[in-house]
Amino acid sequence: MSELATFIEGMPKAELHLHLEGTLEPELKFELAARNRLDLSYGSVDEIRAAYAFDDLPSFLAVYYEGMSVLREERDFYDLATAYFRKARSQNVVYAEVFFDPQAHTTRGVPFSAVVDGFHRARVDAETELGLRSQLIMCFLRDLDAQSAMETLEASLPYGDRIVGVGLDSDEKGNPPVKFKEVFARARREGYRLTMHCDVDQENSVAHIRQCLDEIGVERIDHGVNAVEDTALIREINARKLGMTFCPISNSYVTDGLKAGEIKSLLDAGVRATISSDDPAYFPGYMNENFVAVGEAASMTRDEIVQLARNAFGVSWLPGEEREGYLDSLEAYAAHPG
Repeated sequence: MSELATFIEGMPKAELHLHLEGTLEPELKFELAARNRLDLSYGSVDEIRAAYAFDDLPSFLAVYYEGMSVLREERDFYDLATAYFRKARSQNVVYAEVFFDPQAHTTRGVPFSAVVDGFHRARVDAETELGLRSQLIMCFLRDLDAQSAMETLEASLPYGDRIVGVGLDSDEKGNPPVKFKEVFARARREGYRLTMHCDVDQENSVAHIRQCLDEIGVERIDHGVNAVEDTALIREINARKLGMTFCPISNSYVTDGLKAGEIKSLLDAGVRATISSDDPAYFPGYMNENFVAVGEAASMTRDEIVQLARNAFGVSWLPGEEREGYLDSLEAYAAHPG
């Protein structure tokens, strides 16, 4: 293990861009299929992994949504989240804000309550048993219509104390941020924090990032690497103190590479850049692997790695006192690692 990898391994980290459904490892998929008496179209774990041959976002999403079919009951969602929390804690993730996609389940007849109750119970147990604090972010599927998103938002309101914010994910082509302007305005009025995906190298990528700022008023942007193409946009992102959540390994599966150079350029420009793992069961690599990948590819210094971690705690949706506690722990580690 390299010196940088060893340092990263011991560093306390916050993950801000993680889809719980994207942590469904093949072994758990088989276990849940058996429990729910479902037949999979794969005969083995190796066959499932071999099917994870993506070259763009749509090809990934097709496999991703198919995999969710094994999630049926509240305990399935609990087991899925618990497996992620255990893996994350083993990599010294101490805080996580995690996405979930209720429409991907309710459209299959799964009750909204089963999804939220399972994930929430896993969160509570992870904090008690592992010391890993987390919060849920509910994402809307942008390839469904705005009315479906609004109905999902309304369904979430009784669970508002369990959901910190809302996001927007799935296929971006033909589904710009402004399509959901009224939904996000309502979410803000209901007290939710706001973030949105602006996927890498998509049609109108830069224009969509601008919509997130000017039409939606987000607090963070997920992905958004193409901001590097517009210096005026970078200045505006910095002026608004927005966080950006980058996922290097997933970039390499759906675009032409890690985008490590672009991420470093944005970090150098003062952007509050962060590193996360996105869908690590499908794009193999959890937090440590993503940090190592971007750090080594962009020849980052230890100070730059710490800044990425510092940014994540800094732009998190934690109360100020809790945020400062995590930052103090990070600074103590950076001063005396090991």
